[in-house]
Amino acid sequence: MRIAELSRRTGVPIPTIKYYLREGLVPAGERTGPNQAQYGEAHVRRIRLARALVEVGGLSIASAREALTLMFSGGLSELDTLGKAQYAMTPAREPVGEHERDEAWDDAVAEVDELVAKRGWQVKENNPARRTLAEALATLRRLGQDDYFALLDSYAEAADRLAAEEVEAVARRGDLDSVVEAVVVWTAVGDAVLASLRRLAQEAASTRLLGDA
Repeated sequence: MRIAELSRRTGVPIPTIKYYLREGLVPAGERTGPNQAQYGEAHVRRIRLARALVEVGGLSIASAREALTLMFSGGLSELDTLGKAQYAMTPAREPVGEHERDEAWDDAVAEVDELVAKRGWQVKENNPARRTLAEALATLRRLGQDDYFALLDSYAEAADRLAAEEVEAVARRGDLDSVVEAVVVWTAVGDAVLASLRRLAQEAASTRLLGDA
């Protein structure tokens, strides 16, 4: 199919498809002329995945490219592949500079380590989510939101239960390619689902608790 048909099939504008092609989110089509190419069903699926990761999941182009590359490459063990796919969902950050290290940061790092140990989570030191969580906790400390920390165990308990159910569900798919795709899509798009559900639940709880105030 030509790019116009590809756009019609996916619902993605032609300029966006060309952008995905330039950025390596979608492989090039088969050249049929100087400015023409043919695309297949694999391109349809790849574009839909790219759009889901970027527009719904909120991933950067670099993170989406890394995740898509992992989804369509092999050579790693199942555990390593899943780990790399999951890590790709969290943007890489520069090392914390000395000017960023304060008491709030040191406390946050210690709290993350303590939480991981308390939950018995086997989590690598280089998991980027550790850094992201520490930054969030340090920010809460600096803003004086100390009472938030009383909820941290509840968040961890809910995350633990949900993660176990997610891993069991994707593992039932059987083949590695399908499992990796689920890890990438469920993590990226699932974050949007979780955030939306939380906001809906917050409104419901506010109405229930404060509606008659």
